[in-house]
Amino acid sequence: MEDPESAGAAPPPGLRSLLPPREFLRSRKGQLLLAESVLSFIIFICYIASLAASFMMAPLLEFLLALFLFFAYASKLNEKFKGVHWPLADFLRCVTAAIIYFAISIAAVSKYNDGASKAAGVFGFVATIVFAIDFYITFNDLVTFLKQGSSDSPEGHKAE
Repeated sequence: MEDPESAGAAPPPGLRSLLPPREFLRSRKGQLLLAESVLSFIIFICYIASLAASFMMAPLLEFLLALFLFFAYASKLNEKFKGVHWPLADFLRCVTAAIIYFAISIAAVSKYNDGASKAAGVFGFVATIVFAIDFYITFNDLVTFLKQGSSDSPEGHKAE
């Protein structure tokens, strides 16, 4: 029979400790990073199966970067490592990803006739929109952060 004291105890951490917290998954940033990771992986698979295999490196890199940032934000590495300016790095990643996805999607749709290239192009346009939304939101956060930093007067720093 089961011990009554162990019935109320929390399950051992195991693989659950690798999963991000629910509050991060429900946040806007968590959902955007998850969508970016999934779309980048789908586009990577489509490019591998297509005639446009030369474009597969960009989605692979974006997938790895989005996955890294997803777990970095989920485990709060951005709060532990203050030397990296996380919003600026995330903004630059999103801007370059949106531009690259837009360019290679146009090339994949217009130049190649196979279905996998067309699918990669369509998913690339969707990823462009997702990355554009992310860099718009990140830009607003970055501007707010910079306005907070510029409101400190230089006279206050001299007095310290």
